[in-house]
Amino acid sequence: MNEVDALRVKIFADGADLDGMKAMYANPRIGGFTTNPTLMRKAGIADYREFAHTVLRAIPDRPISFEVFADDFDGMERQALEIASWGANVNVKIPVTNTAGAFTGPVIERLSHAGVAVNVTALMTLDQVRAVTERLAAETPAIISVFAGRIADTGRDPVPLMREAVAIMTARPKAELIWASPRELLNVFQADSVGCHIITATNDILKKLALAGKDLDTYSLETVAMFHDDAAAAGYAIDAGAAREHEAVAAIK
Repeated sequence: MNEVDALRVKIFADGADLDGMKAMYANPRIGGFTTNPTLMRKAGIADYREFAHTVLRAIPDRPISFEVFADDFDGMERQALEIASWGANVNVKIPVTNTAGAFTGPVIERLSHAGVAVNVTALMTLDQVRAVTERLAAETPAIISVFAGRIADTGRDPVPLMREAVAIMTARPKAELIWASPRELLNVFQADSVGCHIITATNDILKKLALAGKDLDTYSLETVAMFHDDAAAAGYAIDAGAAREHEAVAAIK
């Protein structure tokens, strides 16, 4: 068993490029998918509903999260119920607050108790984890996405926070914690070590899974060879330049 096969954390692919999503769907290690309006806009998606249905036809049997984009609570709930109707494998992403900072707990509670599998997103504090966990229906599957990568961007170590989040969420056994916005492959193993249920990562990080456990001496040699080959391909010639400089100085003297 290699290091990746030993992982207990589920790996989800994060993105909005249809071809990339299909490629990850062909990988049995990828247990689900997440996306958001920002990723969709970057991918040039013009029709939200059409894109979602296209994805669901291509990926009918693994969890996929689509996010509401209304900013008022009534609008969030209407959009969430519509999105949830698109497929049994759909999780509806609800931001932890609206843009005014109002906690979306009432929306989360109504949806969860109505049987909607929510994915509450953009959390960054343990207080938020506690507040969301309390609103979830015990009998309804749910996801809480803590943006560990963004926490790390502020100079804070997300590992202790994520470990505590796992402990808090034991009050809702059907709820799963996502380590969101990872910055490097190491985060996959960190998420696994703290008992995080899921990590969602972009394709550029997921492609590095092939490097897990790679011999470091071999990797060092390959890196040296890469630098050498790129310098040769660019036609760099420091020695020749140094010789010309020496000749010019000699001529002045």
